[in-house]
Amino acid sequence: MPIEIPGKCLVCLVGTSGSGKSTFGRKHFRPTEVLSSDFFRGLVCDDETDQSSTADAFACLVHVARARLRAGRLTVIDATNLRREDRQVWLDMARDFGLPVVAIVLDPGEEVCRARNAARPDRVSMPARVLTRQDWLLRRSLGQLRREGFLRVSYLEGEAAIGEASVALVRTCGEGDGG
Repeated sequence: MPIEIPGKCLVCLVGTSGSGKSTFGRKHFRPTEVLSSDFFRGLVCDDETDQSSTADAFACLVHVARARLRAGRLTVIDATNLRREDRQVWLDMARDFGLPVVAIVLDPGEEVCRARNAARPDRVSMPARVLTRQDWLLRRSLGQLRREGFLRVSYLEGEAAIGEASVALVRTCGEGDGG
């Protein structure tokens, strides 16, 4: 069964570092639709892993997301989105433009994420406590997402579920061929 999302909406990918958010985004959405926090860090300071550039990177990401939503474009946020206050930014922004927000949670399991991060040269120095904290935040978020205002929440648990998932864009009332 595909994950159905409106053709005009904001999609929040939610998951820890190494959960496969970027891979999922590349597989299911156009490159122009996916706004990656790592990509914007790279734009700001030439290093996608430089956490000291996060504030500037997110300011740029928010600006581009706002422009896309203003134009009624499908917009996918590729960031951990593990904290309620981080997700609230996207919910408020989409509400400003009358667009729904969908959450897709990727949870391959903490050990899978650890192994993936260990295999990435740019992430080998990530302290184990960071991923443990992210996993705790993910677990805490699972019960909150629906109450926060997401139109739909799709939870993909395990590598198989993530790999087998498909996304289907559905037209909503008012979406015609003329845009």
